[in-house]
Amino acid sequence: MGGIETDTDVRHIKRDMLAWTEAHKEAFYGIADKIWSNPELSMQEYEASKLLCEALTDFGFEVERGVGGMPTAFIASSGSGRPVIGINCEYDALPGLSQAAHTTGKSPVISGGPGHGCGHNLLGVGGVKAAAALRFVMEKHKLPGTIKVIGAPAEELCLGKPFLGKAGELAGFDAFLDWHPWYFNAAGAFGAPAYFSVKYHYTGKTAHGNAPWHGRSALDAALLQAHATEFLREHIDPGQPPFAANTFNYTFADTGPEFPSVVPDRATIWYVGRFVTSDEAEDALRRIGKCAEGAAIATETSVETEIIAVTNHRVPNETLAECVHANFVELGPPVFTAEENAEVRALQRAAGVPETALASDILPMAGGYTPVSDVSEFSWNAPYAAASVALGPDNTGWHHWTITACAAGSMGRKSMDKAADIIAAAGIDLLTDPSVIARARGELDERLAGKSYRCLLPEDAKPPLDLNADIMEKYRGTRSK
Repeated sequence: MGGIETDTDVRHIKRDMLAWTEAHKEAFYGIADKIWSNPELSMQEYEASKLLCEALTDFGFEVERGVGGMPTAFIASSGSGRPVIGINCEYDALPGLSQAAHTTGKSPVISGGPGHGCGHNLLGVGGVKAAAALRFVMEKHKLPGTIKVIGAPAEELCLGKPFLGKAGELAGFDAFLDWHPWYFNAAGAFGAPAYFSVKYHYTGKTAHGNAPWHGRSALDAALLQAHATEFLREHIDPGQPPFAANTFNYTFADTGPEFPSVVPDRATIWYVGRFVTSDEAEDALRRIGKCAEGAAIATETSVETEIIAVTNHRVPNETLAECVHANFVELGPPVFTAEENAEVRALQRAAGVPETALASDILPMAGGYTPVSDVSEFSWNAPYAAASVALGPDNTGWHHWTITACAAGSMGRKSMDKAADIIAAAGIDLLTDPSVIARARGELDERLAGKSYRCLLPEDAKPPLDLNADIMEKYRGTRSK
């Protein structure tokens, strides 16, 4: 794998890339607007997946749809040989965050409807734009290598990438590049906790409340499991606060019949857990499962376990993060106008939080932890790095209607444009300087210390294809304005 001889050559390639992204930006705005206007929940992103696949096909990629057993997942490829650079692409929306565009107060288009309160309408399109720009300069400058866009559904539930990993679709890459809209500008060597989401479904026997001894209460079993896991908390290593404490939460997701004079014969308790390492998450999940088994035995009910998602912890990579950070500094942060800052302040007033301006600087390289995300699966397969690019306010909470509003406006376009340029510029460095990937791979091997990627889902786990289908049935075909 040869390299480009001079920095001048690389700067020339990057200038060509920037000219291409500028010339084609309107086409990508249109796609992002369509996805924003038709928000689709995890595993139901049929329209978004279709739009992205069509765009990739139009720009010369070979697209394989339905990968990993998920109809809305895809992998698009261009080029041949090494290095193989993966670019992440997400496009699922969030429930309850419907919001009209170009408004500065809470104004849902459809009460209770979904919305892009995490900016994934921009994330996926920005990744496609970066990939298409890389394909252009690779052809023009005859750069060897392969670009692959990984269309990963259901990031909000940490579902897509574990199932892609389970199917072997994340193997064979040399690096993964990514971005996410955020409230600051940064690219660092960040880790993230391992995560699990699991439901325990209890089945008992109904009886009249006047003679409950004839029944077996599924709700009693779920309550007993909850009580047992509260005792379990004392015996779980607390992790390393404040960045990532080992903890779990639960809720009672279903119980019935919903009448106090009938012993309930069904109950579901739903656990999510966040743990510093994959090993700790697996052990906690095993022990919570023991609590479920004991509760079922004690109440003479039965219990079934439904694993929704399990992800590894993220392995940071300082080498690749430094490459992304250097390009971020070179290109600069998105520049927001006084009018855009006034719009954000109005959104903050409406949300009842202090007014602040949009981020205008780039934070220094750093480490630490980010929130849970299934991009962790990438990081075990090859060096992974991402840029966080300013989009919205810093104090409303990210999964929020104010972010939906920002993702539809000029702030969203600026964030997406900058992210695509950063990813493409970093990709050019990887294509032209083999030493970057070699050093990043060496760092990853050192951090893994002999371990290798292992999907934590059960062998017989299958993607929950109908997840959110009933909710989307109510909203599909409606449009945000």
